[in-house]
Amino acid sequence: MNNRFKIWLKRVGWLGFLFFLIKGLLWLIIPYLIAKGVFSK
Repeated sequence: MNNRFKIWLKRVGWLGFLFFLIKGLLWLIIPYLIAKGVFSK
């Protein structure tokens, strides 16, 4: 039972890491693109 919990925790940890990594990169990229005028009207 303990081993299954460790595997589950590892999987959730990697998903959480990737989610926050992508979210952080988007928070940096989107304002940069707006400043460059990519999303201009």
